[in-house]
Amino acid sequence: MTNRGHFIHLFSLLFVLLTAFEFHYLNLFNSLDFRLSDYLVKQHARQLHADPDIVIVNIDDASLASMNDSVGNWPWPRSTHAELIEGIARQQPSAIVFDLTFDQKDVYRPESDARFNEAIKTLTQDHQKIFFPMIRRPLESDKHGDLVADIAAPLGLIKTDRAQTNARAAFQPPLAIASDLWQVGTINFHKDEDGVGRRYDLYTDVYGWLAPSLPAKVAAALNYPVPRQGNMLLAWRGEKFPFKRISYADLYHDFEREKPQRDPLELRGKIVVIGTDASALHDIRVTPIDSLYSGLDILATAIDNLKNQRSMQMPPRWVSLAICVSLLLAIYLCFWRRINALYPGLALITITLLSIVGSYFALSSLLLVPVVTPLLLIWTYYFALALREYWLERLSRQKTVQLFSRFVNPHVVKELVSFEGLSRAGESREITVLFSDIRGFTSLSENRTPQEVVSLLNRYFSLQVEVIFRHGGSLDKFIGDCIMAFWGAPLDDAEHALHAVQAAQEMAVVLQQFKRELGDLEADFDVGIGLHSGPAVVGLIGSEQRKEYTAIGDTVNLASRIEGLTKGISRILVSRETMLLCRDKLDFQALGSYKVKGREQEVELFAPVSPTQGEIT
Repeated sequence: MTNRGHFIHLFSLLFVLLTAFEFHYLNLFNSLDFRLSDYLVKQHARQLHADPDIVIVNIDDASLASMNDSVGNWPWPRSTHAELIEGIARQQPSAIVFDLTFDQKDVYRPESDARFNEAIKTLTQDHQKIFFPMIRRPLESDKHGDLVADIAAPLGLIKTDRAQTNARAAFQPPLAIASDLWQVGTINFHKDEDGVGRRYDLYTDVYGWLAPSLPAKVAAALNYPVPRQGNMLLAWRGEKFPFKRISYADLYHDFEREKPQRDPLELRGKIVVIGTDASALHDIRVTPIDSLYSGLDILATAIDNLKNQRSMQMPPRWVSLAICVSLLLAIYLCFWRRINALYPGLALITITLLSIVGSYFALSSLLLVPVVTPLLLIWTYYFALALREYWLERLSRQKTVQLFSRFVNPHVVKELVSFEGLSRAGESREITVLFSDIRGFTSLSENRTPQEVVSLLNRYFSLQVEVIFRHGGSLDKFIGDCIMAFWGAPLDDAEHALHAVQAAQEMAVVLQQFKRELGDLEADFDVGIGLHSGPAVVGLIGSEQRKEYTAIGDTVNLASRIEGLTKGISRILVSRETMLLCRDKLDFQALGSYKVKGREQEVELFAPVSPTQGEIT
């Protein structure tokens, strides 16, 4: 197995373990999941209407101001509430639910409390359902609390087989109301770790005793099913004030009139929630719908959810984990099989969009599907592998540049790697091949030391290779004192013959400059250059240990044979095929046909004429 394979296997295994750890323990991305879910929930809720059978009687700022002269400052005498509920009861509502804590008796106006209790008792005997809130105190207060067994009956606690009879618990019940009139439930507001309230308690486990919440108490009394669970995820409807609101003062004053102006049946069959969202009383909470959401509407929403059996559900965490791991596996297979990273990337974009849209439409089925955590994990995994592939590809390109810079002009190499890579390796191309061989090399080597010979050859080759590269050619190899080059590969070159011949002509000029550097030996030093155009197989050819970018085929062989005929004829010889490809831009002189080893037919040869001197080069 290659190092690449080891890395993908090991990294993928570690990432799957990290994913499982995130889902079950870390929960690092919960806040992001909450944000997206809250946004979708808010948009979805705007399209829905709250239950019209739930009505809020609101002690708003206007009510506090309006009733200040008649009943005084807040808190009002509880006889005021007695008069209100008596007026509401005449309209025969389904239930009256207070969201006001009557946790202290009015020591200054005991007659007012007595009036309130009398009204509650009378309405209860008349089969009216009236409910009050209580508060579960913090656990650290339990040591000073009452024996749960003693308060279970008045508080409506439900005994389970785990109930501890000697346990103590602290509650804040409505002490201003006689305990035999209590129909109470908890209204504790619990926030998620980001400070937003999304759930409402149904039952609070108190040492094995279940304390029902106020919505659960109301729903059970009205014969609506209440699931035996700790809490429910609220399904919101509407915007900031989704339920019908009636000003407490308006309703109270209308009841006092001899001829009421309001509809006398507007509350018949309704669940009437009495509470306050007055700015001075601070019953405001943070919810997915708004950061200043009335506690009254939260309580009403919880009752709405139970009445209409429409609380939200979330899929089990293992389902999201299984889907996430499945997609991780799919990405792993794509990279393992070396599929272009663009395709899984495009697939992930599609999956991301479908997931977000799907989670929005799932809300219509009361299903809240968190998608941020799986998507973030999947994208992190994808980018990690994609970045590594990019890094490996970059290393490969650098190696390619180093390799091809031996053969091709470095600027051409960069263009090749940037746009085409090695996709043309091992294919048949129309090219022009050039062979250049030194004449008089033997006498040159006899009169100089080996070090001097090597230095001169390196100098000569450097000058000639520079010419080849300048004309867009590819250096194939050095064969002793011979240079082999070709045009038309690896990059396409429609004028490969023209560029090859022009390079040969410049090589002849450079030769003259180099001969002047030789001094007294220059007379015996010359070159022969042969060119031929035709099809050849071009690509990386060789063993697994060593490969070279080269050209093979009859075209190469014929170019070598033509170079061998240059002595005594012309410094540069080209075949008829090469001449025909560039005769529109260069002048040639026909030199006749010659027998070439390995070919039955003679080869017609031409010499390019120097454009400046009009001489054969």
